[in-house]
Amino acid sequence: MAVTEGTRRGNARIDIHASEIMAAAGARELHDGEVIVVGLGLPEIASVLARCTHAPRLTTLLEVGVMNPRPRDTPVGLVDSRSFYRATCWSGFLDVMGMNLHRGVVDAGFLGALELDQYGNINTTLVKNETGKVRYVNGSAGGNDVASLAKRVIVIMRHEKRKLPLAVAHITSPGFVGGHSRQELNLRGGGPNRLITDMAVLGFDPENHMLTVISLHPGVELEELKANTGFPLHVPEEIPATPLPTDEELRLLREEIDPAGTHLK
Repeated sequence: MAVTEGTRRGNARIDIHASEIMAAAGARELHDGEVIVVGLGLPEIASVLARCTHAPRLTTLLEVGVMNPRPRDTPVGLVDSRSFYRATCWSGFLDVMGMNLHRGVVDAGFLGALELDQYGNINTTLVKNETGKVRYVNGSAGGNDVASLAKRVIVIMRHEKRKLPLAVAHITSPGFVGGHSRQELNLRGGGPNRLITDMAVLGFDPENHMLTVISLHPGVELEELKANTGFPLHVPEEIPATPLPTDEELRLLREEIDPAGTHLK
């Protein structure tokens, strides 16, 4: 999906990809001075964009123990050494999960998902097809720790009805589970806070845990969003458009952060 936009760029028309809107929207959810744990792909790209723009003192942790990397040439795996470029520290998995998450100093966890349900539960373990056949994927890694212990959780993923079902096929990382409070579940983290997709930005209501539409990406209609969601959404009377990436954000994304377009196209 691409969004064509010309008015903000004078007379020139520029194709802006939905993934670029997602990365910019994700970056805006991160604040200067915070400590965050990020997954690979768009979460890492969004965190680098935030550090390059409005959040230079953002502390970014990868679960393998890498701190504040400036990845180059678009790494594709956790142990891809291109992820470690210019990192300020390389310790280990237990340091990130123990000394940071379990100690309660992580402000945000930034995760991807195969499936996410109405309560923000994440599935990255298995998928089922129409016949019920199961295909196993990668599982939790550090996702369960992040979802359980970070002060807030941001999820970024494609917006498809099969990926946003009423109930996930398997709870890998907990949200509000069956509508329970996090205190009932003895989970110290604050739980799901934002869902960023290629169609919209959505937020979790802390009272009823229902997803609320915060903004629609340019060119996306509300009925299209509803048709691609497997559960009811709370829709406010007025829904703003998601801000598009600025010229500088686009330059950084395209020329420095992911020039090959591995994750952004």
